[in-house]
Amino acid sequence: MGDASNPDSVAMDSVTASSQEQEEALLLSIDQSHETPLQSPRNHANDVHILSFAFLLIFLAYGAAQNLESTVNNEEDLGTTSMGILYLSFTIFSLVASPVVQKLGSKNSLVLGTTGYWLFIAANLIPSWYTMVPASVYLGFSASIIWVGQGTYLTASARSHARQCSLHEGTVIGKFNGEFWGMFASTQVIGNLISLALLRNGKEGTDFTGKTLLFVVFLGSMTLGTILMCFLGKKDTTGGSSIKYTSFGDLMKLIVSPMIDKRMLLLIPLLAYSGLQQAFVWDEFTKDVVTPALGISGVGGSMAIYGACDAICSLVVGRFTFGLNSISLIVSGGAFLQILVLLWLLLRYSLTEVLGVVYPLLMAAIWGVGNGVFNTQLNATLGMLFRENTEAAFAQLKVWQSGATAVIFFLSPFVTFHAISVLMIVALCISVASFLFLSVKVEKAFAYAL
Repeated sequence: MGDASNPDSVAMDSVTASSQEQEEALLLSIDQSHETPLQSPRNHANDVHILSFAFLLIFLAYGAAQNLESTVNNEEDLGTTSMGILYLSFTIFSLVASPVVQKLGSKNSLVLGTTGYWLFIAANLIPSWYTMVPASVYLGFSASIIWVGQGTYLTASARSHARQCSLHEGTVIGKFNGEFWGMFASTQVIGNLISLALLRNGKEGTDFTGKTLLFVVFLGSMTLGTILMCFLGKKDTTGGSSIKYTSFGDLMKLIVSPMIDKRMLLLIPLLAYSGLQQAFVWDEFTKDVVTPALGISGVGGSMAIYGACDAICSLVVGRFTFGLNSISLIVSGGAFLQILVLLWLLLRYSLTEVLGVVYPLLMAAIWGVGNGVFNTQLNATLGMLFRENTEAAFAQLKVWQSGATAVIFFLSPFVTFHAISVLMIVALCISVASFLFLSVKVEKAFAYAL
């Protein structure tokens, strides 16, 4: 160590520091050369902006259409059954999504994944069992690769940005997820306001007018989103995966390895609950709480409030995500809010109360906050904990999330609202307890690794 009072020593330290800086710059340039194409730190953030806006254009259409399926296609439960088939297909294809994304690359997977959403909206223009069922099956495949591609691409962007800017990786992952999920949640606001403006005659049992125009507008939005997705920069997202597949055995190892990881086993209950809580609000809440109070036309308005609170929450909590400790606190807060709504519905809620028509809107707002918490924190957790096999980790998220969603859609015609609410409370308590146990067990080792 040089003496600050010795000019020669100071000069020597300056030369050494300069040499070290040059060496670090050289190593950084070599490390960047593995990315395709060579990008500045700003471009990684710009890619996240493009990705977020493309998903906004695509999912403002799909999200609003999904909320309306059980009402606009209610003949023989076509809409609800189609959604169940969609999420069952989503679950099955998610099992093999990770090698598909690894083979295609995350950008190509994102672009290809948009085709299924486009076809599903087109099928709603001529809804029948012959159009909706095949479109739902194909959308299951498309959804599996677009969401694994999204998680992988966003995480790779965050890691590159953190490395190039010398930032804490967990902080950048949290911030990027906050931006993406905040923008994504805005789809519920914009899409549902569009459906509210264009649909008429929203009382149950009457014909809808404006439906064709609505889905044509949705198709146009999806087309713009697909075009925008093509402007994403390519990234080397497979560099962090330690498992490659060259044979069927390697392929099976790639698929199965996350499922036997103790960290993933502890995360699975919360992954599944995140799917349950989304399906609950899309199907049960809109059908059994919002519609009796506000009519079918009120579904768009309530879901717009849900989406607005979801978006704001995602943007805010993403900036407070630093590691598993912060994530645990945020998840616990979101779980507390959702269990309050579930208990309210089971014990106290009544349409006969003076503010009966206002309560569904308040519930939608609270539930939106909870959904924003689960989306941002689960994706950040997977990005932080599973560096060695990112694609497979995000595939597991969609396997359990979509499988749980399918369960709600298939159970809906046969199980009472109160029974599903009890199921939600039990699932929420188990999932949060499992996640907190994971946090306690791995926080020290995780902090040391960072």
